[in-house]
Order: sequence, then structure tokens, then C-alpha cells
Amino acid sequence: MQQQLRGSRVLSVRDMRSQICNAVAIAKIMNATLILPVLKQDQIWKDQTKFEDIFDVDHFINYLKEDVHIVRDIPDWFTEKDDLFTSIKRTVKNVPKYASAQFYIDNVLPRIKEKKIMSIKPFVDRLGYDNVPMEINRLRCRVNYHALKFLPDIEEMADKLATRMRNRTGSLNPYMALHLRFEKGMVGLSFCDFAGTREEKAMMATYRQQQWPRRYKNGSHLWPLALQKRKEGRCPLEPGEIGIILRAMGYTKETQIYVASGQVYGGNNRMAPLRNMFPNMVSKEDLASKEEMEPFKKHVTSLAALDFLVCLKSDVFVMTHGGNFAKLIIGYRRYMGRHRLKSIKPDKGLMSKFFGDPYMPWATFVEDVVITHQTRTGLPEPTFPHYDLWENPLTPCMCRA
Repeated sequence: MQQQLRGSRVLSVRDMRSQICNAVAIAKIMNATLILPVLKQDQIWKDQTKFEDIFDVDHFINYLKEDVHIVRDIPDWFTEKDDLFTSIKRTVKNVPKYASAQFYIDNVLPRIKEKKIMSIKPFVDRLGYDNVPMEINRLRCRVNYHALKFLPDIEEMADKLATRMRNRTGSLNPYMALHLRFEKGMVGLSFCDFAGTREEKAMMATYRQQQWPRRYKNGSHLWPLALQKRKEGRCPLEPGEIGIILRAMGYTKETQIYVASGQVYGGNNRMAPLRNMFPNMVSKEDLASKEEMEPFKKHVTSLAALDFLVCLKSDVFVMTHGGNFAKLIIGYRRYMGRHRLKSIKPDKGLMSKFFGDPYMPWATFVEDVVITHQTRTGLPEPTFPHYDLWENPLTPCMCRA
């Protein structure tokens, strides 16, 4: 009997694609049957999305049938379904980050052979890139770029949104997609310092102390740490800061911008500088009626999928901070030949120096921004040890040799 592997519970659109790719690759490595992965509810995405609620299951299974045997559900003969994710005997949790293919063969496969069905969690970063056979990385690329298709209604709605973005002025025009990362959780976790009132800073300090007490300690060490992180480019850009960068790059107030973001920390007040510079800035809720959006509100991941696809189709994509969502989009645009369209990764470290110099003339600032970002436009790059396959699929996915 072929051994069976239960896909780990995976997260939102930002993370689920890479983890599903890893699940398929690991099943291939061990010659195991993969049971359709389960999507996990977490603290941010408050819904119970199933794989079939967002992805085309038939296409997924059929496309990969020559690589991995995939089944929709746990077989009827298995009587411990409720304990599969909770039983220590049925769960593999001790997989190190960036584990090799040989690790799974030596340490995980024997347990699956013994128990017949096992679950593995988590899958995030639990399979390396340069310590697995090249065909495994190519398989991950086929999963990500070909096997994982969103449901037709999601694809169709995304096409409508992209078309409406291009026709907002009454004539065909290009549009920019801005992935704005400035949610309260991200601001808090960054432990960076941002502009705000004393009351706002006190509330953020309390929030950090509650959420991350070990890192916060008494707070006395955080100010020099925040300055250092900003110099190193490890702090999220505020909405106003990204607006200044875009204006320095030559984008005018007429630029049509699609914003993909969560709830921005600071709300309208924090967004005001960016909106003043770019008044033609909209979200999916502005482009579609409530009736059109209603079917997608059942699952937050469906809303995120719409953002993903509209960003993917944009003429210019701009990320403001790291994260799998932006990396996947840049990698996807590279793989599909959309690297000819700009994907901008702002140099946050260099920007902090510019923003910290009140005497720098605007013309000098503009020149430095333009020169700095000439090579940060999303072109494919050679891979390197421990490279990010999802952001830069050049060598394993795009090269024949």
C-alpha cells in the first residue's frame, strides 16, 4: 500500500502557495500519496477557508497526476481522522528549517511507513532549495505557476477589476499596484519608531509589551535598536514615505494606483499624505459594487486572491515591505515574462538616510532615488545559496540547462 501524507494546515494567500508547493515536493521525495492540504485559520485571517473554496481542485490534481498521487480526503479505512492533527503519534513537528530531501527520506518516511498516514506541520521553510534535486525545485515551480489556479469566479472578478483600473479615465491607461504593508501587527512586531503623537507612541508601547513581553523587557533598549533597524532598511515604509519615493521617481498625481493592503495603522490620518500626492488611489471595494463583492466576503482568502491577481496584472508593482505576498508576485511576473513590466523594491536603508537629511535639495534627492532604483525593477537575477525560489525562479524554473 502506498503511504499517505496529510498536507499541513497552511495559512493565507501570502503563505499558502509556497507551503502547498513544499507539500507536493515532499510527497514526491518520499513517493507518498498527498492528501489535499488543509488551510488553517490564524489570528489575522478569521475564516475557515477550505482548499476547494479558493483553488481549482480538479485542475490541481490532474495537472500533477504524473508527478504525485493526490487524493481529496482521508480514506474511509482510516478511523482516527479527528486525531490526525492533534495526536503526537500522527504528527511530524521536528523538521528543521530548510531541511534536505535526504532528511525526509531518513527521518520522516520511516514514520509514514509505520503509521500509514501522518501529518506534517508546519511546512513553511521546511524544505531547502540548494539541498534538494533540481527536479524537485522544478516541480515546486510547476505547482506554483501552473497547478495552483484560483477558482474561475475569482479569476473573472480579478479580470474585471484590472479592466476597470485601466479604464478609470475613460480611455485605456496603465495602472500601478501598491502593496502597502503598515498594519498594526506589522508596525508593532517591527519594533521600529514611526511618526505620531505621544499618545500613539504610548499606546504602541503598551501593545508591544502585551504582545511581545520578552522582546520588550522594560523598553529602554528599543530606541537605539529602532534607529539601527531603520538605517539597515528593516523598517516598513510609512504611506507618506512611499509617496515621496514615487513622486521622486517621476510618478505624477494623475497616476492610477490600486492599493492592496490590510487595515493601515493610523487609519485615514496616516494615509492622508499619500492620498494628497496620489488622489487617483483606489481599492477593490472602490472598483466593484457591494453586490459584486459579497460572494468573496465569505472567505478572507478570496479577497486576498483578488488583490494578488490584480497586482499581478498591473503595469507597475510596488512593494513597501517584505513578505511572501510581494515576493510571490515579483517571482510570478518574472516567470511569466512580466518582468518587462516594473516591479519596484524600494531601497529602505538608503531612503532612511535621505529622509533623515533635512538639508538635502529635492533635485539631489530625486537624482539619488532614480540612480538607486535603476537596478531594482524586477528583472530576473542569478540565484545564490539559500536563495528565495518564490521571488527569483530564474535558475531552477526558467533555465533549461
